[in-house]
Amino acid sequence: MLKTVLAFDDNEDDVAAGETTAVLASPAETIADCRARAGIYHLLCGAFVEEPSSEYIAALRTPATLAELAAAGLRFDADFLDAPHDALIEALAIEYTQQFASSGGFPAVESVRLTGRYKQQPNFDTMQTYQRLGFVLRPGRFEVFADQLGVELMFVAELLERAAGALEQGDAVTQRRLEKEIKRFWTQHLGRWVRGYSRLIERTAEHSFFREMARFLGGFAAEEIEAMGLRIEDRDQARLEVPKDEIRVEFNPNEPVCNGCMTDALSTTLSAPDNVRRLEEMRDANKLNDLR
Repeated sequence: MLKTVLAFDDNEDDVAAGETTAVLASPAETIADCRARAGIYHLLCGAFVEEPSSEYIAALRTPATLAELAAAGLRFDADFLDAPHDALIEALAIEYTQQFASSGGFPAVESVRLTGRYKQQPNFDTMQTYQRLGFVLRPGRFEVFADQLGVELMFVAELLERAAGALEQGDAVTQRRLEKEIKRFWTQHLGRWVRGYSRLIERTAEHSFFREMARFLGGFAAEEIEAMGLRIEDRDQARLEVPKDEIRVEFNPNEPVCNGCMTDALSTTLSAPDNVRRLEEMRDANKLNDLR
């Protein structure tokens, strides 16, 4: 699952005119850093993109990996460290459903965390970004939203892998361009919600696996933002309840249905911002009959 939700299209955009290859002080260190960061993104993705798989959990519970996670500050309880494998997988699946996929839970979806609704502007914006950079979103067992946390993390991981590969080929221009894309994606998406959201999940999780992975996500997000020199407002704020944004309906009840007799002057008038009506306003004013 970790490598198949997003399939990478090898077609690249041309380098912008006038760009020249910069001489990096230490390409080897930059490559190693990109790959190390990508590994962390993949690790976090596996915890949040869907129910943790049996293979993923087995890999995490090896002595070497547990030692690395402990060194990073993760402190799992006996419910993760000592539980039989099959029982642990079932327990994590139950909590994942309760925490992220059921009514009353906290879906790991940017649109939901920022607007209170699924498939809002963040979803469409991420889809456009994926398409522009040659990524294809593939569904797993369930519907996958473009602005789901695991998908967004995987997208950045793939950009980092791509940047490392470009630098290995001596293509510093592409590497720099991909780093800029990562900064842009954090500024427009991840940076606006994952810090608050991670605090929320750390506070509400019952199983130590999700508690510690959420804590790890929050610390890693803060480090990434600082390392990239970004200043981003945390709009999530770990809210237990997110008010639903009002739905704006770009339809004027006075507009001719067929558009056949639309004059330039009337078109200009109806397209003005003041003529965009909210659904709630039309209901309150009992105007729905005008749409017939």
